[in-house]
Amino acid sequence: MRRDRLFLAATLTAIFSADLYFILLPKLRSVGLKSEHFCPCGPNNYTLPMHGGLATPQLSNWTSVSSPLDGTTSGPDDGASKLERLFSHPLYNIETPGIGPEERLLLAEQLMEYYRRKVSRWERHMKIYSEAAAVSNITLTEHQVTYDPNASWVKFHLGINRYALYSRVNPAIPKLLKEMQGMTVISADYTQDEKALKGACDCTQVVKPSGHHLKLALKMQNFAKVMFKPMRQQRDEETPEDFFYFVDFQRHNAEIAAFHLDRVLDFRRVPPVSGRLVNVTGEVLQVTHNEDLRGVFFTSPANNTCFFAKCLYVCKTEYAVCGGPDLLEGSLSAYLPGLSIAPRISIPNPWIRSYTFSGQEEWEVNPFFCDTIKQTYPYNSGNRLLNIIDMSIFDFLIGNMDRHHYEIFTKFGDEGFLLHLDNARGFGKHSQDEMSILAPLSQCCIIKRSTLMRLRLLSQRDYRLSDVMRESLEGDPLQPILTEPHLLALDRRLQKVLRAVQRCIRRLGEDEVITRDFVKSTTRPQSVTEMREVR
Repeated sequence: MRRDRLFLAATLTAIFSADLYFILLPKLRSVGLKSEHFCPCGPNNYTLPMHGGLATPQLSNWTSVSSPLDGTTSGPDDGASKLERLFSHPLYNIETPGIGPEERLLLAEQLMEYYRRKVSRWERHMKIYSEAAAVSNITLTEHQVTYDPNASWVKFHLGINRYALYSRVNPAIPKLLKEMQGMTVISADYTQDEKALKGACDCTQVVKPSGHHLKLALKMQNFAKVMFKPMRQQRDEETPEDFFYFVDFQRHNAEIAAFHLDRVLDFRRVPPVSGRLVNVTGEVLQVTHNEDLRGVFFTSPANNTCFFAKCLYVCKTEYAVCGGPDLLEGSLSAYLPGLSIAPRISIPNPWIRSYTFSGQEEWEVNPFFCDTIKQTYPYNSGNRLLNIIDMSIFDFLIGNMDRHHYEIFTKFGDEGFLLHLDNARGFGKHSQDEMSILAPLSQCCIIKRSTLMRLRLLSQRDYRLSDVMRESLEGDPLQPILTEPHLLALDRRLQKVLRAVQRCIRRLGEDEVITRDFVKSTTRPQSVTEMREVR
């Protein structure tokens, strides 16, 4: 009897000690820090108490209306939409460091000379091809090409800097989106990765090379270049349950929605993307100069114009996409500057998946995997690991499990941002949230202060993520881009991201989890009227 009492007393003592260490002490520590670091914030200071301005988050407060300083209250009733109020919010008007020549990807003189040579080469190529076509009795559709150094796509390229692909108020971006929706296509060709394959694809590969996907490079009348990804799946269809992530469909609407979400999150790391109805006869077949591409076109029994990929294992009519009879939905993604003038490198994602039917990577079985990553170059200093976590949050929101590599511009080195390219495998399942995508966040337990504050803002009723995304996507000509279940899934996933951060804070404390990455807002936030003028 006495032994049982001793055992019970020891058990209760252990439970009380654990409760004191893991629950009471962190709470007392946070209260002490709060009283120690509190600062009265004036109208020009958009920081909050604690950790450089971020208030101590309590789980019950993450979706409640709070102080105006944290951006979670209703905006003024000025007739502005939620999206307009979001972009006029102080959190979306953060003052960036001065941008000098070293912070810009390209200089104007350098870019103009590069494209003058490209235009001259194009004109010589067209002259030779036209002469050869005349000899072979091939009919060509010729369009007048005009190179404008002030074109929106040139401005887009010139606006790329160390911090983002475009600024928050760059007027060239909405203009570029508009032009991609209607400008005349003068040339169509395979993308460079498919050309590199030369049609020789290994059917035994589990993961097929990127060139096997149906995508084309289109050149516009003003010499802009875009990547066309045709529609492969209906909006209301989900990825079949038996599909592995590495054989999932590439969805054109996912590319469009990913660009808008990237902009709403204020990452600005996805090149501009717009939807468009493409005439596959007049805007692809009749303007291509590639005989291999001409050879994959055919007319279906329903009298629709169709084409398929070049790779041997998908060069069959059952893998083709077809117009109706000629028009085909697709996404157009603006090309980045060429690799010869703006080199990029592709780096394996530390949280890459196994891409086999049964294998697992170390991060999938080792919960302390991030401890090793934090000691490994280039993740042991700078922003690289924080940018990886930004990318994982973005991928979790869209449901993209296929982020095996990421790219950076070599000019900006280790401190450059990560490009969020190739998002077509997102938005496949609105009914499932793949928590493993958040492994970088849940294992490393660090996040940028600016990222967290914007996520908190987007969780509030007056700036709800699904609402601002719905509004943003209404401007695309192929709307609706996402079905309502996909939009609502964004809100659900956002709450799961915030809860993951909250768990880290409870375990480690704010100082260890939240990293300060900006100092102050602009002296005057952008007004709704100014924002409408830019749009």
